[in-house]
Amino acid sequence: MNVTIYHNPDCGTSRNTLAMIQNAGIKPEVIEYLKTPPSREQLVKMIADAGLTVRRAIREKGTPYPELGLDNPDLTDDQLLEAMLKDPILINRPFVVTPLGTRLSRPSEVVLDILPNTHGGPFTKEDGEKVLDVEGKRIV
Repeated sequence: MNVTIYHNPDCGTSRNTLAMIQNAGIKPEVIEYLKTPPSREQLVKMIADAGLTVRRAIREKGTPYPELGLDNPDLTDDQLLEAMLKDPILINRPFVVTPLGTRLSRPSEVVLDILPNTHGGPFTKEDGEKVLDVEGKRIV
């Protein structure tokens, strides 16, 4: 299965998402989006395919969001996209693209919605939260 993750290795949510993909037996294409940002077309498509608005795809925490005045409700989607492309830290993470869909995997277990049920056993997130049981089934 072709899976692409727009990843930031410094982000725990992104690391957990990548580990869940690998736990499903999948070797994804890992794009460190801070080094290799998506094109405008790719970003627009991922946002739309994930069912998000551009504003919901912006990362506020730990970014220049407030300094850039991106909280201004009068800004257009094009203006917000330009800011995200100019400074990729503003792109929320991790986006995951699979043949089963596209998701902004926040929280990380959202990725399970677009992966096959091929998990090789239990999965526990870095913070100790159990996500999959010994049979690889989602813990609710």
